[in-house]
Amino acid sequence: MRRQTLHLYDNLNLKVASLSCLNTFTATLIEAKQAHAHVLKTGLSNHSHFTTKLLSLYANNQCFADSDLLLHSMAEPDVAAFTTLINASSKFSNFNQTLNLFAKMLALQVFPDTRIIPSVIKACAGISALKLGQQVHGFGLTSGLLLDSFLVSSLLHMYVKCNELKSAHKVFDTMAVADLVSTSALASAFAKKGDVMNAYKVFNDLEKLGIEPNVVSWNGMIAGFNQSGHHLEAALVFQKMHLHGFDCDGVSVSSVLAAIGDMGDFVVGAQVHGYVIKLGLGSDKCVVSSLVDIYGKTGHALEMLQVFEAMEQKDVGTCNAVIAGLSRNAMFNEAFRIFRQFQSIGMELNVVSWTSMIACCTQNGKDIEALHIFREMQMAGVKPNSVTIPCMLPACSNVAALTHGKAAHCFSIRNGFSNDIYVGSALIDMYSNCGRIRFARQCFDRLPVLNLACWNAMIGGYAMHGKAKEGIDIFNLMKRSGQKPDSVSFTSLLSACSQNGLVDIGRQFFNSMSTEYGIETKMEHYSCMVSLLGRAGKLAEAYQMMKKMPFAPDACVWGALLNACQVHHDMGLGEVAAYKLFELEPNNPGNYILLSNIYAARRKWNEVDKVRDMMKDAGMRKKPGYSWIEVKNKVHMLLAGDKSHPQMVQIMEKMHELSMEMKKAGYIPDTNFVLQDVEEQEKEQILCGHSEKLAVVLGLLNTKPGTPLTVLKNLRICGDCHAVIKFISGFEEREIFVRDTARFHQFKEGVCSCGDVW
Repeated sequence: MRRQTLHLYDNLNLKVASLSCLNTFTATLIEAKQAHAHVLKTGLSNHSHFTTKLLSLYANNQCFADSDLLLHSMAEPDVAAFTTLINASSKFSNFNQTLNLFAKMLALQVFPDTRIIPSVIKACAGISALKLGQQVHGFGLTSGLLLDSFLVSSLLHMYVKCNELKSAHKVFDTMAVADLVSTSALASAFAKKGDVMNAYKVFNDLEKLGIEPNVVSWNGMIAGFNQSGHHLEAALVFQKMHLHGFDCDGVSVSSVLAAIGDMGDFVVGAQVHGYVIKLGLGSDKCVVSSLVDIYGKTGHALEMLQVFEAMEQKDVGTCNAVIAGLSRNAMFNEAFRIFRQFQSIGMELNVVSWTSMIACCTQNGKDIEALHIFREMQMAGVKPNSVTIPCMLPACSNVAALTHGKAAHCFSIRNGFSNDIYVGSALIDMYSNCGRIRFARQCFDRLPVLNLACWNAMIGGYAMHGKAKEGIDIFNLMKRSGQKPDSVSFTSLLSACSQNGLVDIGRQFFNSMSTEYGIETKMEHYSCMVSLLGRAGKLAEAYQMMKKMPFAPDACVWGALLNACQVHHDMGLGEVAAYKLFELEPNNPGNYILLSNIYAARRKWNEVDKVRDMMKDAGMRKKPGYSWIEVKNKVHMLLAGDKSHPQMVQIMEKMHELSMEMKKAGYIPDTNFVLQDVEEQEKEQILCGHSEKLAVVLGLLNTKPGTPLTVLKNLRICGDCHAVIKFISGFEEREIFVRDTARFHQFKEGVCSCGDVW
């Protein structure tokens, strides 16, 4: 019996020894659970050494649920047990667990030591829990733990990460001996916040303390100033770093190039490029991307392409940078070529690549291409994000592709970013531009947070639809919400007043800009006022306002006057405006056409011929009228007088059928809108070929009865087309939206929302 008992003790000692030998960092979860089971079987669970060992095993395998159960089973957990768990949870960035354990420790009146507090402070910094961090700071002061220099350093970094730099600076001042890491972190944080004085003050303390800054210290200052928009300071720090004999690395160069790019200084950028070559950093991908970016921002596309082509191993980041640079310089074809080139070599393009290409299309008037690429992106399995959608939606707006816009809206809802303010403002714009102002308002009302862009988009949408009252109501609501309007807000308001002939209200808004809101009146505001007065027939007053402007009127202001002269057939003032525009915009054929139309309306055919000859001598042609309509998820473009559309025969047959019905109803084509000296019958045929009519009839042929139609035109709608579409809306019982360059026309039951004034 005695021999059996001795054997059991020997076996127990052997197992205890094997448990002690388990490495807490390399032991697997299975081994940890086997050890736990052994402890329970052998009755060693009350032994703190083994329990702490088990806690460490579980924690290092990230089994915090098991470790919590084990902790609860302990009668009196000690500081060692909590130290093990708190340090492990902090190590694995399980910061909420760290803080919960610390709270439990204090509740059990287990006093922490200097090995625990740094992990707790790290957790506060990790989740930006400033108030908790301040409480830990207070605990450290009252307990006397803050005598530890490492703990003080941890506090400083916590305040820096929580962007509480005033407190960070106070902690810094209490440090017995400031180290390089803490000083550099604080200086960089001040630079990032844009506090130039304190950033230099702390950074210069390094020299006073006899500490030599390293490359990381300098880089922190350069990057910090760049991020806070102090681009010149970033460049000056870079220069100072070089003068002090430090060899810059890729981080230094990338940061300073970004700053110089935002400054738009090509010469300094080229000098840094030369320094890059000298240092041999030409193969650094971040540096090359920054060089591409700076040349793109400063309008030097040739140099940008040279840098790109010289790169031995091109990556997706550089591809994205060069596409953005080419887009910025209106070089769509080159950007598209490079995009396809990367696709052809099998490079895995990311969401940034596709988004950059979509943005390039929309920024350069390639709206149909933008929609194609968006669809191609999805087919390639790349998921659009909250940046892609606002880049794509303007393309839907520009060609009235409502179905595509709705699909993008649904996608944003499914993926949880429809309430993003940038997506929201883009949706408001899209629905407004596609004629669905009610949907735009619904998007506006559903946004939990509104920024100025959202307010302006809604006011602008109402202005486009001629709904001045609603636009003014939104403006007043914006003021009551505490949002201050800007110059864009007033441009939209004045435009709304212009569309509705609200001369007195428009004057009040114009005058209140400077007197009530301190906003400087700009050229676009004067252009709106000239348009407002001109549309109301107050041409002389509009011309007098132009003479009193604090700066010379530009082409937009003169163009507003010329448009008003065409509406009211004022040939004398129209000639003044037109010849001024010939000087300001010598290559714009639209101004010649407007003057020609004024002469044609007065049957001044000789003057019409003279203007047309002037255009011909200058090598200009009349801009063709074309319209877009979306039918069955496809956007069709119809050109005035063009018969190439595959359904043109059916379109003309339907047009003839409608013409017969209109004549039965007493409609007579208004040939005054054919500003050519031809026979009346030929004028009627010309009117039938106007693009907006063709687009509306195409929509009638390809959609179910009662389906609303949306047409977008690149020029202003003519009076005859306006009358015809009014008739069609009543006869076909359709709601028809037509957006021209002046406004939106909503035709319904034979009536237009513009009241026949536009």
